[in-house]
Amino acid sequence: MSVEVTASTKTRSRKPRLSTLRDCVLAFGSGALLFASFPPRPLWFLAPFAVALLVLVLTRFGAGDRAGAAEDRPPLRWRGAFGYGFLAGLGFLLPLLPWVGEYVGPAPWLALAAAEAVFFGLFGILAVILARLPLAPLWIACAWTLTEWLRSSVPFGGFPWGRLAFGQADGWLLSLAAVGGAPLLGFAVALTGTGIAALTVAIARRLPVRDLLTAGAFVLIMPVLAAALWPTVPGMESVDDAAGDRRIVVAAIQGSVPRLGLEFNAQRRAVLDNHVRETLALAGDVRAGTQPQPDLVIWPENASDIDPLRNADAAAAIEAASRAVGAPILVGAVLVNGDRTTTNSVIVWDGDNGPQDRHDKKIIQPFGEYLPYRSFFRHFSSYADQAGNFVPGNGNGVVTAAGIPVGVATCYEVAFDRALSQAVRAGAQLIAVPTNNATFGDTEMTYQQLAMSRVRAVEHGRVVVVAATSGVSAIVAPDGSVQESSSLFVPAALVAEVPLRASTTLATRLGPIPEIVLCVGATLALVIALVRRRRPAEPIN
Repeated sequence: MSVEVTASTKTRSRKPRLSTLRDCVLAFGSGALLFASFPPRPLWFLAPFAVALLVLVLTRFGAGDRAGAAEDRPPLRWRGAFGYGFLAGLGFLLPLLPWVGEYVGPAPWLALAAAEAVFFGLFGILAVILARLPLAPLWIACAWTLTEWLRSSVPFGGFPWGRLAFGQADGWLLSLAAVGGAPLLGFAVALTGTGIAALTVAIARRLPVRDLLTAGAFVLIMPVLAAALWPTVPGMESVDDAAGDRRIVVAAIQGSVPRLGLEFNAQRRAVLDNHVRETLALAGDVRAGTQPQPDLVIWPENASDIDPLRNADAAAAIEAASRAVGAPILVGAVLVNGDRTTTNSVIVWDGDNGPQDRHDKKIIQPFGEYLPYRSFFRHFSSYADQAGNFVPGNGNGVVTAAGIPVGVATCYEVAFDRALSQAVRAGAQLIAVPTNNATFGDTEMTYQQLAMSRVRAVEHGRVVVVAATSGVSAIVAPDGSVQESSSLFVPAALVAEVPLRASTTLATRLGPIPEIVLCVGATLALVIALVRRRRPAEPIN
């Protein structure tokens, strides 16, 4: 008898360990499933299921609710909730971000993935706290928005890469970006996922029909709303003359680079010459009648790492290219300041009048364009001294070329909501995203970034022209579709007639308001949930 009791006790003690191991695997798997939903894979529909799987792990399939637990397990403690969320973050970010360490080794990649996974751990805690509230799927989805806002804000200005919205450029929910921007689009994915989790629990537990209908409503409300909004999203053809819209011809130049990696700019003149050469080739095609005359030409970030304001040869080459093609060029250039700092700039260069308007990159990349606490991080990597000494610019992000107001988001800036919202509200009728992806090699980074540009196109109802040094360059319609694109690592010139738009979307007009509302909703729900947890239990009569 004592042997049987001992064996039974061992069996019972083994069950929690096996359940914990299972949940760890499922949590990490939810992150991996979320990664699989991101470009270049066309599996955007996996994202809500990834959220659902994580929520089911965190809430233990609703353990402890009024219908009874699926397993005899108490609700998760905060420490466990953080751990499962952190594992999900690692499952997502480790395969999403290896391009960070492409040429500097794995340490920066692993450190960044671990640091950002902390915010997924925070989501885990919030989800467990909010799970017992009425309408829990709504508040948990708001909590996802709150943690994405935090991740996009701190530390060092935040790191928005991998927000839910940026995996949905091909998804059914994309039209929601025109109403509430990337925050509403990400919230819609999260709410669909939390609804799927609630529906799974309701079906598994055979809950009342009312609970089934409520969960089903959470699953369907955002897809139905997005479908209703799709007819209002403008395409490439629609132009409203009464609203001040018109059409122009724009060209994006991809000159390519002589080598990839951090040393690609060791041949700075070769990079500049590549872009001059490709522009002169386009000018030849225009003269031959095989390409239309462009009104505006856009070069990528770092097209001229030789400061053309200080170097007469670089200036002369750019002027010759502009004069030949018969249009001003937006030139991505590195400018050297008097205090030996540098500025990542986009200069409007006119062949007849020289440099005109200029956008200095306002949101610069920590640990790349500048290094916070340089003396400290020098102890951990020999690459610390290769980080730039760039300083941020200011202004509203708009430059005017040939009478065309262009909103500029240079590379990293496109990930931040405020960059282009400010530019479009200031009158930008076209968006340019000059970028340099040569420092990240042949990785998925360029496709992840292109997806961000596609979301921004719908968010602001503008054509987005992506000009990349080594690809992928693209011309994106206001509905997020890619009209033209280049291959990686080959010179190319993309030319298209595109609409300029003077009208603005609701998302542009609202700016950060949708995100603020969702974050405030999560915060209020959190306060209510914590107050309810502290109330003493009522006596049972």
